[in-house]
Formats: sequence, structure tokens, C-alpha cells
Amino acid sequence: MPRRHLSMTGADGAALRAALCALRTQPGIPRAFPAEALAEAARAAAAPRLPDHDATDLPLFTVDPPTSRDLDQAMHLARRSGGGYRVHYAIADVAAFVTPTGALDLEAHRRVTTLYFPDEKVPLHPAALSEGAASLLPDQDRPALLWRFDLDAEGRVEATDVRRAMVRSRAKLDYDGAQRAIDSGTAEEPLALLKEVGRLREALERERGGISLNVPEQEVVERDGSYALAYRAPHPADGWNAQISLLTGMVAAELMLAAGTGILRTLPSAPDGAVGRLRRTAKALHIDWPHHVPYADLIRSLDPRRPAHAAFLQDCTTLLRGAGYTVFTGGEAPDPVLHSAVAAPYAHCTAPLRRLVDRYTGELCVAAAAGAEPPEWAVAALAELPREMAEGGRLANTVERECVDLVEAAVLADRVGETFEATVIDVKEREPLVGTVHLAEPAVVGRIESTAGELPLGDRIRVRLTQADPGTAKVLFAPA
Repeated sequence: MPRRHLSMTGADGAALRAALCALRTQPGIPRAFPAEALAEAARAAAAPRLPDHDATDLPLFTVDPPTSRDLDQAMHLARRSGGGYRVHYAIADVAAFVTPTGALDLEAHRRVTTLYFPDEKVPLHPAALSEGAASLLPDQDRPALLWRFDLDAEGRVEATDVRRAMVRSRAKLDYDGAQRAIDSGTAEEPLALLKEVGRLREALERERGGISLNVPEQEVVERDGSYALAYRAPHPADGWNAQISLLTGMVAAELMLAAGTGILRTLPSAPDGAVGRLRRTAKALHIDWPHHVPYADLIRSLDPRRPAHAAFLQDCTTLLRGAGYTVFTGGEAPDPVLHSAVAAPYAHCTAPLRRLVDRYTGELCVAAAAGAEPPEWAVAALAELPREMAEGGRLANTVERECVDLVEAAVLADRVGETFEATVIDVKEREPLVGTVHLAEPAVVGRIESTAGELPLGDRIRVRLTQADPGTAKVLFAPA
């Protein structure tokens, strides 16, 4: 499930970058890697543990943002001679570079996840690995966990396998280019099949009651020499690519459940009142949501390119709160077992360069597929992983929230006193003078405080910007 991403484009904003640099010095945010970890990464990059199986003849490709170098996944799709599809999905084999309990491993457990800022990132692993020797960069032989899925004509899994293998990506594609090639009919078959298989998997997602949120990315763009905020709506290719990752996560969960040892990504059903609150938000944004239409069907009908729909989709991420990790060993049945948004058992396993738990999930799956006992070091780490991942997730959420506040404040800093058209999308039940407004231009969702009367939920009103201070990273509006 994607969180809101921020990226910076356009001219260099010195004040904004200085504020972001200051944000990265806050307690809890990792700084430089210890010398021991860097030395171990350099040695591992020069001499990783290589697998016996050679799959470098498979013409894999990656689909990522254009500037990304930490490439976790590469894929190849083909038709099967008897009907259906064969999907190969290579995942970076971080365990080939990291020695359990070594300096690099200990530092990864301290960091837990890559932290993304608008201008740069704080990586889980040193760049020598995450953007170099372990990354599935094009035209480079790399150790990987190579998944194989045989799908029938409807996209259902008929057979699966995962093993260590040497792989070689042939092309690094970005989402814009991949979408253009697919839409124009110029894509070669492995890429063209991403649309075909992705749509089949989306249909199966609808059938089982799963939900994928096409949450827009918020971008800082340069306009006429100044900064503005805008949304980037995901392409259909983003969703088709995500379906391959979801497929892998569901099969990984099934493998571990059958073996009796593993760690699942779980999410309880939305709490009472959460969907009701979203109905009020939909009404406020003038989104038609008939009572007979399920939440999942409404989500699929929305267009993230429309500002009101984008704001609503972002608000829907609140239903993903409460996600966690469930560990099970010794054949005991896990509780809980389902991820309510996926509507199936699910595991994080496709982003080991950026997320700690995925390295362990991959190791357990390789053992399960081979009918072997999992490594002791992987099983020993399971007990602490839910706590570690929860702490890392909280830090990532805090960084994301503070970055959004900071960027909005920086972009609007010289516009205090101006008025804007806005929609009141939320009003606090116990404080009807306090709420949230959504501005279509610029793409800001901010707090509003009234002194003249209750805020009109769902109405379009004129608001005045009363505060935009990058120092406190706060934006505040009042009715005009």
C-alpha cells in the first residue's frame, strides 16, 4: 500500500533545502553509517555470496521512477505454450551481502527502513550496496531471489517457485515511458503483457474484495520562478506493476503458512465509524457515494487526476492504520492472518534494499520452497521484527508528515494574507470552529480555525492564509 510520496523538481530552493537539512538532524533520524558498516559493505560489494543457478539469459526489466538507483525488483512476462502466462520476478538478494549479527546487519536493524525526503533519502543500506552491487541495475550480473509464477488464462496461480539465481536486467524503464510504450503499441511483449496480466490480477483483486489505493504523489514544481504544489496522478502501469508485487507477497505468505514459520503483514478491518467518517468527507468533496455502493467499488471509480478525488484518496489512507506484523513459528496458526486491504494473507518481501523485514521473508520463502529448514539466524530475528518494524514505520510516518508540512509552509511562506478558494472537507465534532480545508490550487490540505461561527462542512468558501512558517512547518487558514 503506497504512502504519500514527495519529490522535488524545478529550481534549487535554498531556504527549503536548509529546512529539510535541519529536519534530518532531529533525534532518531540516522546520520552517517558507522565506519565498520561501511567497510563491511565495501568488502561485500567486492565479493558477495553468489548462487549456483544462472538465469542471466532471462531478459528482465525494471520499472521505477526515472532517478531511482535502489532497484529491488526486475521482471519478465511471457505467454505459456499451453495457455496462460509465466511471470519471473527477481528480488535483490540482500542476504548475499549482509552477514548476520555483523556491523552492517546491526546498523540495518537500527535503521529498519529507508527514509525519503523531498530532496534526498536516508538509506537502509550504504549506497555501495543499495545503489550499487545489490541493486538490479541494467546490464549488471546480480544475485537475486528469482520467483517464478505460472498463471492460468485468468491470472490465477497454478504453480510457483523461488530460488537463488544470478540475473541480469536488460532495461531500466520509468513509469511514464512504460505507459507510453504500452499505450502506443510499441512495447515489446514482456512489457505489453504487464497490462494484460495486471488487469487480470486487478479483476481477481475485485473478486476477493481487495483494495488498491491510487494515491497521488505530491510534487513541488517550479512555476514562473517560484514554487508551487501539484499532484502526480499514478499511471495505470503503476497499478499493474503493483499487482506483480502483491502477487509475490500473497504467494510468499502461502509458502510460509504451509511451512509453519514466517512473518505476515496484517491489517485488521476498519474500525466502527471509520467508513462513516469517509462518507462525510465524500459528501464534503461532492463525491457521489450511493449507500448501496461498497467502499471498494467507490475507490475504483475515482480519478486521482481530479483534485477532489485526489484529496479523498489521500484521506482513505486512514483506513490502513493499524497494520502490523504477525510472527508464527513451530507450525502454530497465526492470529491475525489476513491483510484486510489485500483480502488475503500477505507478506512484505519485494523491497529488501529499502525495508528490513523483506530480507527475512525472502530467506524463509527460499527455504520453504526447497522443503528445507529455515536458517537459524532468520528464525531467531523474528520475535523482534514486529517491534522494530513498528518503530521504523512510526519514524517514517513522522518524517513524511513533517516533510509535507514543511514543503507546504515553504511554498506558501510569501503568500500570507492572500485568499484562496477551498473546500471544507472535515470539521471536528467537538470543536466545530476547527477543521480541514482542501485547496485545489495549490495542492494543499491544511488546518482552518474560525472565530465567526461553525465551519460549513462540504461547502466551498474563501479562506485567508494566516500562517505559513517553514520554521514551525505549519500552515493555518481562516475564513476570509
